[in-house]
Amino acid sequence: MEQVEVKSAVDAMASAFEEFKKANDERLEQIEKNGVADPTLESKLTAIEAEMDKFGDVNNQIAAQKAKEEQIEEKLASIETMLKRPSASAVEAKEVDLQMKSWEKWIRKGDESLDDAEKKALTVGTAATAGNYAPAEYVEELVKIIEEISPVRSVARVRQTSNKEIEVPSKTANFSAAWTAETDTRSETAGYTTSLNTIPTHELYALVDISTALLEDSVFDLDAEMNLEFAEQFAKAEGTAFISGNGTNKPTGITNGSTVSTGVTAAATAVTADNLMDLVHSLKSDYAQNAAFMMNRATLGVVRKLKDTAGQYIFQTGFSGQAGLPNTILGHPYVEAPDVADIAASAKSIIFGDYRRGYMIVDRVALSVLRDGFTQAAVGNVRFLARRRVGGEVVLSEAMKVLAHAAS
Repeated sequence: MEQVEVKSAVDAMASAFEEFKKANDERLEQIEKNGVADPTLESKLTAIEAEMDKFGDVNNQIAAQKAKEEQIEEKLASIETMLKRPSASAVEAKEVDLQMKSWEKWIRKGDESLDDAEKKALTVGTAATAGNYAPAEYVEELVKIIEEISPVRSVARVRQTSNKEIEVPSKTANFSAAWTAETDTRSETAGYTTSLNTIPTHELYALVDISTALLEDSVFDLDAEMNLEFAEQFAKAEGTAFISGNGTNKPTGITNGSTVSTGVTAAATAVTADNLMDLVHSLKSDYAQNAAFMMNRATLGVVRKLKDTAGQYIFQTGFSGQAGLPNTILGHPYVEAPDVADIAASAKSIIFGDYRRGYMIVDRVALSVLRDGFTQAAVGNVRFLARRRVGGEVVLSEAMKVLAHAAS
């Protein structure tokens, strides 16, 4: 593809994308105002997307052209090298002649169906014809899927204990002050109450058997790999429990039950900017000062498109030049938590609160890995047993609020 054609395609793609953004902003404004977008505008967006798709393979075309050019240069260099060899024999000269004919046939006609005489005697593709001389390269690196781990531990209060559980006293109600005359009788101002929250620790475990031979022969350090895998899987499991755990042999999550009250009830399958504003104002000011939103990535994608009544996006990017300010939603930071529910009927898709005051995590035993080379020795295995003990509970429910969706 020529440079002029590439530039033309890229410019067309950029122009189409700008038109797409403009049309999408108009669509959002119509939805905000009327609750629905004009069908003709939806059709326009579809047409623009189709236009953008025409230029979607520009990079692929450039890469293909570059690869073809490199292939041509490599082939020419190979033939040139053979011609320059001072001790080239008649057999080699014949080989060069055959390659030149084959090359001409391929480069001019794109014909890959060459005669047997035109093919090399030794080929990489067949083991019997020296293919074993060109083995594949083994990459000593594991390709691993991404594990999404909840960030609750990074925003909640974390406490270490050497006991099976901890007890946290909490104030649950206040008395009210009363006015009185100078000589009136004073009665007791009742109403101050407390409670004791018990946070037990629960056990996480994983058990993996690996053959002794594999441990001996593997090019990877499987001991280290297992330790890393245990840490990731435990972090993933505890993160899920901190959000939605039911408290049975696991921590009790923030969205479990009705301990954390619903600040806003949104439509069954949608979230609006007003819903988020109401959620923010459902929390007491003292908690809101240090509060953050918590939602999964899909929900964040929806929230990023929302605008307020003034037409401003409620999502704002931070400014790295000012002490690394974070991105915000309605002026508050947010954290992505993969374990928070999607936007759906009866779900709790967004949490807003001061998690350091509202939720406590208790660590009893850090990650412990036992490498047992004896109990499974008869069957040629080494057993890895990993465990940890951790608990989690809501300790101040009013410090957090959830956005719940109506039933369908």
